[in-house]
Amino acid sequence: MKRAFKYRFYPTDVQAAELSRTFGCVRKVYNMALAARTEAWARQERVNYNQTSALLTAWKKVGELDYLNEVSSVPLQQALRHLQTAFANFFSKRAKYPRFKTRKKSRASAEYTSSAFRFRDGRLTLAKMDDPLQIVWSRPLPEGASLTTVTVSRDSAGRWFVSLLCEDPSVKPLAATSRAVGIDVGLEHLLTLSTGEKVANPRHERRDRQRLANAQRELSRKAKGNGANRGKARKKVAKIHARIADRRRDVLHKLTTRLVRENQTLVIEDLSVCNMVRNRSLARAISDAAWGDFRRMLEYKADWYGREVIAVDRFFPSSKLCSHCGSLAEAMSLNVRTWTCDNCATTHDRDENAAKNLLAAGLAASVCGAGGRPQRRTPGGQSVLNQKASRREP
Repeated sequence: MKRAFKYRFYPTDVQAAELSRTFGCVRKVYNMALAARTEAWARQERVNYNQTSALLTAWKKVGELDYLNEVSSVPLQQALRHLQTAFANFFSKRAKYPRFKTRKKSRASAEYTSSAFRFRDGRLTLAKMDDPLQIVWSRPLPEGASLTTVTVSRDSAGRWFVSLLCEDPSVKPLAATSRAVGIDVGLEHLLTLSTGEKVANPRHERRDRQRLANAQRELSRKAKGNGANRGKARKKVAKIHARIADRRRDVLHKLTTRLVRENQTLVIEDLSVCNMVRNRSLARAISDAAWGDFRRMLEYKADWYGREVIAVDRFFPSSKLCSHCGSLAEAMSLNVRTWTCDNCATTHDRDENAAKNLLAAGLAASVCGAGGRPQRRTPGGQSVLNQKASRREP
């Protein structure tokens, strides 16, 4: 199993200048290749990776682009490969048309393959550099790890990171268990499990909201441009955002790892978070909860350890369906947190009831196929399946 290990490092002034120059060249090559392929697309022609690689060789011979020869050629070639992947995803309808990179909004990164770095005795040296990177080894690499690619990046807060991709023999399927859990995500509680457990929502953004507002207010007062004072104010805002994101990511990693280790089957709801954040009243809270990141982490960790994640259709009425008798309640507003079933008089906690229904629907789908659903009862108490069967009787 290939796994990436991310570490923070502190470059020297010379290394920082070299890496910044490499980031700029990578962005330039990517944009020029995207422009060339877009122009060819307008002429109803197709340009592949090999053709853009030949264009890169020609660009390096142009006088005004001579600076492309000053950095390692490997990150530039990798940028063309990433563009090829972006177009492959576009043609397969998995992503939108590739966009041009900008210095302000795009991630500053460069990828090095094995021919462009040297890793010996825990010391990593990149091409075009004499000294190894000063990496903070917060956790050890797998014993005998063989690095395949190294990605260097710098975030908006000015922090430098290096991501090492290698084979990790420690990632093995866990022992099978019979435990299954339904997971309902929310805002009042981040997670509600079918077992009745509720995980509090840390609300990381709310804790730093005032600090963030003050920093953004200071930034808005600075004169627009590339001035040093505006740069300092911008970095202060970025550091607060980074602090919030780090705490959020840490909580999600711990939660998803625990859930995957304890359960064989995990059932979640197939939510469209992109559409949900269009609600201006809830957009900030939904974004802070990071339901999309939670699902992504849960899925790839389940794949690592031999677990199963089942996503139930988002239109399944998990909140309005009685998990005790199966009857369906009328329309229910979001402010209703507890409700009583008219058929069996059972009082439900809205989120816990939804988690139980998700679990039942997920297990039914795993046995009966994607269209499988738990039996639903009418207000009269007769199940829908039995009601249909009685209609066919003479």
